[in-house]
This record gives sequence, C-alpha cells and structure tokens, in this order.
Amino acid sequence: MDILQSLKERAKSLKGSIVLPEAFDERTLKAAASILSENLAEVYLLGKPEKIEQDARKLNLDLSRATLVDPDDSPELPRFADFYFDRRKDKGINQEEALAAVKQPLYFGACMVKLGLVKGMVAGAANTTADVLRSALQVVGVMPGLKTVSSTFIMVVPDYLGEDRVFLFADCAVVPNPTAEQLADIAASTAYTRRAIIGDEPKVALLSFSTLGSAEHELIDKVRTAKALLEDRKVDFAFDGELQLDAAIVPAIAKSKAPNSQVAGQANTLIFPDLQAGNIGYKLVQRMARAEAIGPIIQGLAAPVCDLSRGCSWEDIANTAVLVILMAGNK
Repeated sequence: MDILQSLKERAKSLKGSIVLPEAFDERTLKAAASILSENLAEVYLLGKPEKIEQDARKLNLDLSRATLVDPDDSPELPRFADFYFDRRKDKGINQEEALAAVKQPLYFGACMVKLGLVKGMVAGAANTTADVLRSALQVVGVMPGLKTVSSTFIMVVPDYLGEDRVFLFADCAVVPNPTAEQLADIAASTAYTRRAIIGDEPKVALLSFSTLGSAEHELIDKVRTAKALLEDRKVDFAFDGELQLDAAIVPAIAKSKAPNSQVAGQANTLIFPDLQAGNIGYKLVQRMARAEAIGPIIQGLAAPVCDLSRGCSWEDIANTAVLVILMAGNK
C-alpha cells in the first residue's frame, strides 16, 4: 500500500469534514466528488447552490451528498460577522466591514473552521497563498504556544535497501529567514504534523553545516539557540542539533560525528536553517532522488487550513483534504 492510500484509510476512520471555498473552479468540484465517492469526509462547498449544481451536471459529477452553502445567504452570517468584528475591532474594522469580510468565501470558510462547523479548509486553487494565509491568520489564528506559521513537505524517498523512507522537511515555503525562536516554532509544528499525519514519533534534526560544535559561525549560533529554546520549552519529542545532514540520517556517520546523540542517524524530521536551504533541499531530493514530495502543508495554525498551488490538479486538492483531516484528528 502506498503512503497516500494508507493516509486515506486512516482519514476514513476519523469521519472528518472539510470546507472547499472555491466551488466555482471545476477542479474543486472534481475533488469534492472524489472525496465523497471514497467516503473520506463530509464536504461543504461554498457558492451559489444552483450554479454548483449546474456545473456538476455539466461535468457529470455526483455531488448529491455535498452540503452547498451560499455565504451571501447563510443563517450563520450574523454570528460570523460578530466573531470577526470582535477579533479585528482593535485593527479599526467596523460591523459593516466585518459583515462584508465574512461573506467572502475564504473568510466564511475560515469561520466555519474556527467555530467548529467543519474540521478544516483547503483553498488556493484559485486564490493566492497570501490571501489564503491572511484569512486563516485573521480568523483561525496561531496554535497556542506558537507565534509562527510555517510549512512542511512529506518526502517519500526511495531507499537503496528497497523500502521507502518518509521524512518531513521544513520550512520549505513560508518563512524566508527564521529567527531562532521561529526555528523552534517550526520544529515544534513539524513534530506535531508528523504525529498527526504519519502517525509515528518524530525525531527532529536541526540542520546546519556543523555537527555539535565542529564549526563556529553566527549562522550556527542561531540553530544552537533554537535547540536551547526547545530544551527550555520541555517539548515532548526527540530533537538534536546542530547536525549536518549526513550525521542526521546516516547511522554510520552519526556514530563517528555524534555518537551520544539520541537523534543522529535516525532523524525523520529535518528542520532547515532558512528557506533557501529548505526549498533547494526538497527540490534536490525530489528531482535527483526521485522522491515523492507531498505538500506544502501549512502548519502552526490553531486549526488546519491548507494552501494549494494555483497550478494544482483536482487530485492535489483531494489529497490535501486527506492531510487536513488527519491534522484535525478527533478534535
């Protein structure tokens, strides 16, 4: 069973729910039909119901089990507007502006997530990442204890022994030059994401070009400070750093470079020191090692909202919905 199929099987058991706010896009409708046909989750589609039904007929899609919601005519509008006004009034917003905001599908969907009507949201096929993240941050907010929203990729890497290895790489898409505190947040978020989606225990490596003092530089100092912050937080996952990549994932090299580390040689969650390293790293592994890259997965929010590339396929939307359902878990 490949990893996506195994994730789908786990998602089915959770009986989750997902809102897809871009129902005017045929890829979203195809994804919704697929999610429903596989019994992966309940699906809420935002838009004019008559238009959605008309488009579904044209595409020969069965959306009979989807819940169609018109944000302009929902009984939830007053509650959503009051909530958004209370959340943003310090920023100068008034009640009329709050009502206009939550009529927008991204904000309406985010309110559905925040107020517990659904478990998560997937968007970005027709909206920019900035717009998706803005709605998520303004409505859903950041996970308690964190200040940083970041991203991770699931990397399924063919192993020379014949078994795929599953890594998480972060941050590869959001924070350009994280501070030490942000690096610690990214590590904590990625550990949480691994437990939620992959279902095993994270072993987190804070990567650098030095292994446990083999070099000195201000760039290394940032990674060491991030490690110290994680120690102060008394996080509940294994971590170590600073580690070079080979010391992090190759047992034989870990024995010589970091013999006393509980993570070296066994790391499954790799935290890159900045976005350049992370983005280059995941693309190198994807293209040269022929790894499967699943993501980016947005993490660090108080409830799961995931972004898509505007060049995504309907399959990408459906697969991302699976990840969101797993991140929501049984909450």
